[in-house]
Amino acid sequence: MDKFIEMQAFVAVADAGSFVKAAEGLDVSKAAVSRYVADLESRLGVRLLHRTTRRHSLTPEGEIFLARCRELLGGVDEAEAEITARSGEASGLLRINVPSSFGLLHLAPLWPEFMALHPQVRLDVTLADRVVDLVEEGFDLAVRIARLPNSSLVNRPLTSTRIVLCASPAYLLARGHPSHPAELAGHEVLAYGLFSMGDQWEFTGSDGKVTVKVTPRLRTNSGDTCRVAALRHQGIVLQPSFLVGPDLLAGTLVEVMPAWRSVELGVYAVYPSRKFVSPKVRLMIDFLVNAFRMRAWPA
Repeated sequence: MDKFIEMQAFVAVADAGSFVKAAEGLDVSKAAVSRYVADLESRLGVRLLHRTTRRHSLTPEGEIFLARCRELLGGVDEAEAEITARSGEASGLLRINVPSSFGLLHLAPLWPEFMALHPQVRLDVTLADRVVDLVEEGFDLAVRIARLPNSSLVNRPLTSTRIVLCASPAYLLARGHPSHPAELAGHEVLAYGLFSMGDQWEFTGSDGKVTVKVTPRLRTNSGDTCRVAALRHQGIVLQPSFLVGPDLLAGTLVEVMPAWRSVELGVYAVYPSRKFVSPKVRLMIDFLVNAFRMRAWPA
């Protein structure tokens, strides 16, 4: 046990750069941290840290030993995570990143249900359409909408959504119905700026795949903004069925060029490729898979 505590203290000092900050992080006294590191160096017979009045740095031996300590301490964390996962007990903070529009429309109603089922889990949900680095930014889980999920992440498919070209009946009455993607050049286009295809919109029809470059009248990072502008008769949008499906059913938006289909995207729960998944992450993923089972968007 003493060896384990000594290694923890050494890693804490190396990361913090000082004994005072390391002691604060470990919630022990500075004297205790100094003793642990001194005992470790004495037992090993080498100096691990260069000590100055303002900061401490690693010796060459300290750099080698630090890497081994991280491996050993990480193995302990993994072992604890595996046992905890097998117990099925879920608790603690779960940080989730989700797309803005999808998160508001289809995930926000689910969080209270999950919290009621698992009262020991606290949720921290961030809505953002940019692709975050889960590990770097400290997220346990993300929901992503893409053709294929990032291959470096573990994923579970939840559902899918079709990207639909549509406009209001009033706009089409005033400007006409395009029948081929090339005709979009003569129309007002309202573009979602974070689409991976950018301004090169893709369609598949009887002539095969066609890509057309559009010049947006409005470009925005909000699909909701595109939708509202389309409902106000300002142009043609290319938006997912999970967002515009109800408008298509109500007739406030109508599909344009239905013979030409754009892409279909998957909706995935993704999480870092870790050997052991914590109970809270596993339960959330299973919960989302079940919630979206047999879910079909109108369109």
